[in-house]
Amino acid sequence: MPTKTLRIPTTDGQADAFAAFPDRGERHPGVLLYADAFGVRPVLEGMARDLAEHGYYVLVPNVFYRQGPAPVIELPEHIGEKIRPAVIAQLMPLIRAHTTEHALRDADAYLRFLTTQPEVSTGPVGVIGYCMGAVLAMRTATAHPDQVAAVAGFHPGPLVNDAPDSPHRLVPERLTAQVHLGLAENDMSPETISELNQALDAAGVGCTVEIYPGTIHGYTMSDTDAFNPSARQRHWDRMLPLLDRTLGNG
Repeated sequence: MPTKTLRIPTTDGQADAFAAFPDRGERHPGVLLYADAFGVRPVLEGMARDLAEHGYYVLVPNVFYRQGPAPVIELPEHIGEKIRPAVIAQLMPLIRAHTTEHALRDADAYLRFLTTQPEVSTGPVGVIGYCMGAVLAMRTATAHPDQVAAVAGFHPGPLVNDAPDSPHRLVPERLTAQVHLGLAENDMSPETISELNQALDAAGVGCTVEIYPGTIHGYTMSDTDAFNPSARQRHWDRMLPLLDRTLGNG
């Protein structure tokens, strides 16, 4: 499985990134993968490799590149519940600094870079995100409706809030991608889920919002105590058919 460490030119510098793709001497549909708040690390690189084995070129950018290359903070091999609050406290300034404006500028750069790689085929792309990455995935899809055909988000961050730039606000007018959102049981209130579903229904595209049973936030990540193996398998079972039918890789 070929992999590359890359640098993506952006308006604010260069974002370091990881890419994985099949070793078949062919071009493959592109997928932009946004990490959770813990960032690009071995578990994310492994998930990118797993996805690439299904016939995709997977690009994983370090969204915190303005503060330094990944890992921006020192991470333990396993992020257990006892140390999680301290790790999150270190990350919160980085998360707050990653504004919507930064996210949209970066999405332009990431998609431009992804779609011009020699291993990537022409046509639409998919965007996947975990935790805060699911928010970035939705922002990317609504900002680039002509390019993004599929969005998959798992244990997402706040997709619905009171802010003027809440991700759900552009969904009815700008979303053209098909969407699957896999929620942990503690991710959203019933009222929030209802508001999100209304926005997705108004978009008029294929969308599913599913609560994965027996899960807590972070269930896909094997380097955390939240990891749930059966839920991670469910996430593959939902994501792969979505990508296959929208990106022409069936």
